[in-house]
Amino acid sequence: MGLLQKLQNGENVYGTCITSTGPMWPAAIKRTGVDFVFIDTEHIPLGRNELAVLCQQFRALNITPIVRIPCPDPFLACQAIDGGALGIVAPYLESVDQVLELVGATKYRPLKGELLTKYLNGTEPIPEIVKTYVENHNAENICIANIESVPAMEKLDDLLSVKGLDAVFIGPHDLSVSLGLPEQYDHPEFEAAVKTIIKKTRAKGLSIGIHFSLEPERQIQWIKEGANIVVHSFDVALFAQRLRHDFNIIKEAVGDAKVAVDEGNMVI
Repeated sequence: MGLLQKLQNGENVYGTCITSTGPMWPAAIKRTGVDFVFIDTEHIPLGRNELAVLCQQFRALNITPIVRIPCPDPFLACQAIDGGALGIVAPYLESVDQVLELVGATKYRPLKGELLTKYLNGTEPIPEIVKTYVENHNAENICIANIESVPAMEKLDDLLSVKGLDAVFIGPHDLSVSLGLPEQYDHPEFEAAVKTIIKKTRAKGLSIGIHFSLEPERQIQWIKEGANIVVHSFDVALFAQRLRHDFNIIKEAVGDAKVAVDEGNMVI
């Protein structure tokens, strides 16, 4: 069963963010039992060729590659899909038009331009033969909106009403800054905002996740609130956290000083 079908069935799905292009990573990730990998080209310096290789590797292992493009650009979304992405996340969406463009890129490929705009706006009916073609051509593609600002929350009902949107990713870091609460992830106002986004998204029948690289208890907290996409941590953070943990055990046993805890910016 594909990831989109699992989401439509209301199942929980599990994944992590991958930043490394090392050839041994995909097989290692496969052994963790993830459903998907989140490949972030907004904050991570990945080129188009590197991205395509990663997507093809993970698809060969039956792991769904979900790619966040650098900006809300339908042409970048199509490029990522052409390279092998099955899910597309567009960052910092704040308008219905931006969501419509994302839907057009993920669900109506290869249509573009004026004709696509008319189909999306409903000002011109899409011919049945074309409708059938694009539905089959894009059957596995997943359209995901990054909601990570106060303006997006203010327009949330309209954004979530765009037909063709499948899911929402909450960007906790950007959302906390937009709320005037930088990295205060336990602040009542931040938690209230996340709860509101989750509640409204699930009420529309859409899936939702929030990306945290901190302790797994945060993921459990938001699953209990209704999140069903678990986007947990990323390779660099997991490596650093585990290695620090192991070194502390070793150093404590032989009487050396423990490694200081320095989470840094662990949320993408």
